[in-house]
Amino acid sequence: MNDQPIYWQENQVGRQQREALHHHQGAVLWFTGLSGAGKSTLANAVEIQLHKMGVNTFILDGDNIRHGLCSDLDFSDQGRGENIRRIGEVSKLFVDAGTVVLTAFISPFREDRKTVRSLLGAGDFIEVYCDCSINVCEERDVKGLYKRARAGEISDFTGIDSPYEAPLNPELHVDTGTVELALCVDRVIAKLQTSGVIPASSHTIL
Repeated sequence: MNDQPIYWQENQVGRQQREALHHHQGAVLWFTGLSGAGKSTLANAVEIQLHKMGVNTFILDGDNIRHGLCSDLDFSDQGRGENIRRIGEVSKLFVDAGTVVLTAFISPFREDRKTVRSLLGAGDFIEVYCDCSINVCEERDVKGLYKRARAGEISDFTGIDSPYEAPLNPELHVDTGTVELALCVDRVIAKLQTSGVIPASSHTIL
């Protein structure tokens, strides 16, 4: 039994009212994949399109979160797990606010992603696997991280000396290594529409 003086406070305005205000449902688009797979690029491109369609959105990006909310965590398996747990809790708050939250995290371990899924209701967690070969990721290497990892300057780097466990049954599997960005965006938007998160009639606001 919790002996701390902490009690759950019910809000007078609930999720349904917030979703009605936004004219769409809240949900998490969880972009996962190797570093350099294009998670942030795709998430940003999808958000731009959703914003044009009048959808209330917010992006939680891995690097940005590490500068603030999770600045105290390392990159050990335990640190990564706690990083994802915190993001899951924050994502749940956004969903309750009736927002479509887009998260771009390597999130290499299936169990951690499963934990986030368990925090949310049915249909609220949409796992988007950004599938890109490590060779292509290394060719891109915009941040020079693979080069540093190969040189031994970075340890526990996913894909080099730390594993990446690809999703077994993601809601959406996109080939970000060879398919052009615009087509990947279209697939994500279509998934949101067929899932009922945003109306099928949603269109770009001119």
